[in-house]
Amino acid sequence: MTPPTFLPLAEDPAPERRDAARNRDAVLGAALRLVDEQGPCAVTMDDIAASAGVGKATVFRRFGSRAGLMTAVLDHTEAEWQAAVISGPPPLGPGAAPMDRLVAFGRTRMEQTLAHAELIEAAGSTTTRNRAAYSFIAMHVRHLLRELDVRGDVPLLATALLAPLEAVVLRQQVEVEGLSTERIAAAWEDVVRRVVAG
Repeated sequence: MTPPTFLPLAEDPAPERRDAARNRDAVLGAALRLVDEQGPCAVTMDDIAASAGVGKATVFRRFGSRAGLMTAVLDHTEAEWQAAVISGPPPLGPGAAPMDRLVAFGRTRMEQTLAHAELIEAAGSTTTRNRAAYSFIAMHVRHLLRELDVRGDVPLLATALLAPLEAVVLRQQVEVEGLSTERIAAAWEDVVRRVVAG
């Protein structure tokens, strides 16, 4: 039996045409590849359009701006990391003790942020991406803190633990102050253990 079809509602977005979806995928694929090969600062919209086999106007029509396209690239990498948190192998993924998961979370979040620091900067202050990414990591850290029976204001404790993992903080420590990532990760773990111990 064929499922019923419903008429679209007035406020529903128009369905995406196949060629438009194909162009979007081609542009995003080209952007992912070129950013990985050259870094976000070296890649131009012309490079991406040529690699995707579309006109530059198509790139702007699909993503609005260079920052919008860099945000889409960043969202893709963020989604891969989030998938590892949700269902990847332990200790980052399920199956490990909450403390082990929290420590793995901090270390991989730091590595992810530093690896994509230029991309985060190129994406600019795109509120949607920032809110979505922050909501995910905040909920995850709160969940782990609750599993660890942490007392106190868990949402604010989670925020305090997440602040050192922001790109602006990490870049200052690594690029300006010359701190090693190992030292930063060890210090973060020390703070986590102090919070958990109460």
